[in-house]
Amino acid sequence: MLVCANSSSHQPWSSTIPTLIMLQKFTTKQHMNQIHARLITTGFIKNTSLTTKLILTFVSSPHKPLIEFGRYIFIKNHAFCDFNDRNDDPFLWNAVIRSYSHGSDPKGALFLLCLMVENGVFLDKYTFSLVLKACSKMGLMKEGMQIYGLLCKTDIGSDLFLQNCLIGLFMRCGCVEFAEQVFDRMCKRDSVSYNSMIDGYVKCGLIGKACELFGEMGMEEKNLITWNSMIRGYLRCGEDDDGLRFAWSLFVKMPEKDLVSWNTMIDGCVKLGNMDDAQVFFDVMPERDLVSWVTMIDGYAKSGDVVAARSLFDEMPRRNVICCNSMMAGYVQNGYCVEALKLFYDMRKATDMLPDDTTLLIVLTAVAQLGRVEDGVAIHRYLMDSGYSLSDNLGVALIDMYSKCGSIDNAISVFENIEQKCVDHWNAMIGGLAIHGMSELAFDFFMEMERLCIIPDDITFIGVLSACRHAGMLKEGLICFELMQKVYKLQPKLQHYGCMVDMLSRAGHVEEAMKLVQKMPIEPNEVIWKTLLSACQIHENVYIGKVIAQQLIQLKSCSASSYVILSNIYASLGMWDNVRKVRIEMKERNLGKIPGCSWIELEGNVHKFCVQDRTHPHVNEIYSLLSSL
Repeated sequence: MLVCANSSSHQPWSSTIPTLIMLQKFTTKQHMNQIHARLITTGFIKNTSLTTKLILTFVSSPHKPLIEFGRYIFIKNHAFCDFNDRNDDPFLWNAVIRSYSHGSDPKGALFLLCLMVENGVFLDKYTFSLVLKACSKMGLMKEGMQIYGLLCKTDIGSDLFLQNCLIGLFMRCGCVEFAEQVFDRMCKRDSVSYNSMIDGYVKCGLIGKACELFGEMGMEEKNLITWNSMIRGYLRCGEDDDGLRFAWSLFVKMPEKDLVSWNTMIDGCVKLGNMDDAQVFFDVMPERDLVSWVTMIDGYAKSGDVVAARSLFDEMPRRNVICCNSMMAGYVQNGYCVEALKLFYDMRKATDMLPDDTTLLIVLTAVAQLGRVEDGVAIHRYLMDSGYSLSDNLGVALIDMYSKCGSIDNAISVFENIEQKCVDHWNAMIGGLAIHGMSELAFDFFMEMERLCIIPDDITFIGVLSACRHAGMLKEGLICFELMQKVYKLQPKLQHYGCMVDMLSRAGHVEEAMKLVQKMPIEPNEVIWKTLLSACQIHENVYIGKVIAQQLIQLKSCSASSYVILSNIYASLGMWDNVRKVRIEMKERNLGKIPGCSWIELEGNVHKFCVQDRTHPHVNEIYSLLSSL
């Protein structure tokens, strides 16, 4: 869109008024180029009054191109003006600094402060507060200390507002001692001073110090922020129910409560899994907001009570996309992926609610778990039609979804069409190829990462080692395992050791696999022991099998499959007395073998079959066809 001054305007070309009128229409970089050209051709670029108005308008705009243009005009026409022409009032400097400290590039505030100091521009307390905010936002402790030193050399170093800013910075950076020094030296303190210290103590896990300072405050000095910080501290730092009990006691004593107070208590109960108490608070709170509803829905979903979560969801007086995301995530977490998809399609039908990135990530996860590739293709088409970028998590989720739905060609196509790939995209692709048995191609992708200097992470190596494991590529697997530790300095996790143990076991190196398990710096889990036990069954290694079986039986999480494998080892060697002992022990522990299951998608519906299962509506036709084969 071309933005221009109306040629029929009564204002002459030499007037600045048409330029000022057009400001309300500016939003894009193209508009900035137009106004810049107008400023140069009319000579208005030298009009200090006009450029000041432009800068103040643009740096406070929500549109990034306008903010950047405002900064450009400031640097070009104001930052380096002659000393005699400079105004001692730093108002304009502060406006530009604020655009950095409150924006996405806080370090720019430090650059402008250096310019002010170098050029002798007057620094007021607002200047310092903005730069301290920038340091706090970025966690820049070193630069914050330099500003602290500069403050100590000025007349405003003892200003209460600035000292509170310093406390906030030091606490944000985890430097509790420096914050305490500033607090102890303050001639005067207000509620902000106390609240900053208490909030900092709470976030650093120092609930004892927070409680001590809270006790020193007079009742009139404590406000809602003080009380809420202490309640949050007890819930965060207290041990299990003790923290909740202390928080509850404090909550009862509060002279007044706001929504934050109630929501904090509900959230604390939910995180402890205490949904009964959470429901009590929810029922008696005088008013509720979306946070209250979402916290309860999320709590019930995480506790496995999807019915209660859905009941609350249906009771909500109004909903937004966050509420729907919470309900959908709850469905997916509990295996109700069909219901999650239905809710997504209901969202699509609603005119006042658009899915966001989180919605789409959840629904792609649901599709991946169901294996319904047709729904995945439809969502992919929606992403493309709506202009979503696949350079972030959505691209990763899309590759993962196609891989798990059995459409590896589509996964590769999505991967190849993403211009800016990160390590997560590579991980999803390598993992997808691994589960499809395309191990050599997965290894080639890993080598391509090396060639492109993309640094792999621990997930990359899980995918590569899984690929090598499935294809029996022992040599390549050993190389990758060594690369991981010696070149990339990554400490192997249980999954990596599990892959290596399985790889060695499949190759018949049961003793080497056992030695690796014994050298592990972390405790092996049931999966690793069962992998070794299965190898012992295949290679008839009774000695190691018995040792591993004893390790498995000692684990509380030991499942029936471990006993079955041990029983099969004994049976294969004709050791029937031992078989009988294992079976008796299984009965005593009330363990039964979980029947195998399989799924198949037909005309958009997923059908599940288990061993000796006759619950399918077309079971007679299925068994009739099987018997005729």
